[in-house]
Amino acid sequence: MARSKTPEDTRQSILGAAFQEFYRNGFQGGSVNKIVETAGITKGALFHHFAGKRELAFAVIDEIIEPILKARWLAPFVESADPIASLQQAIRQRVKDDIKSGAFLQGCPLNNLAQEMSPLDEGFRARIDALYDAWREGIAEAMSAGRKAGKVRKDASPREVAALVVAAQMGIWGTGKSSRDDDLMIQAGDALCGYLETLKA
Repeated sequence: MARSKTPEDTRQSILGAAFQEFYRNGFQGGSVNKIVETAGITKGALFHHFAGKRELAFAVIDEIIEPILKARWLAPFVESADPIASLQQAIRQRVKDDIKSGAFLQGCPLNNLAQEMSPLDEGFRARIDALYDAWREGIAEAMSAGRKAGKVRKDASPREVAALVVAAQMGIWGTGKSSRDDDLMIQAGDALCGYLETLKA
């Protein structure tokens, strides 16, 4: 017999469907009815788990987008002896993977929501900005450790590097989404990696 869905199974189905819907159509254009249909639930079940569409989007940011961010952009630094090489490898691999899957055509889910909702809703802005802060902090900490290990130039400012790298990465994925040009994505990624190369000790 097939195992019946637990409340947590249902909740995760809703989150997964909501992530895909908001990623494709944005928060404002995202359809609750489509989320319900994709998750295979009733609208009552959705509102049992989430008070409304806004609260559902907050859960998507906290429980889906944040782990994706950490896995893609912060995990490569964990116990890395060479943060610059690790970041260069991550950038090139993510560009390659997202071109192959076609995901670059939809841009970055975090950046998409930042562009759409940060000017309109303080709850969105605060959550999104906290993720950007954590991202920058992770890169800055890695660069600081790299300086101590002799892998990063002593005159490189970890916080300035982190601010530029995060902004550049968002620009790369935003450029890919708007241009729909994978060669431009590759060129931009290579240019960022070239900048990082200049920071090596």
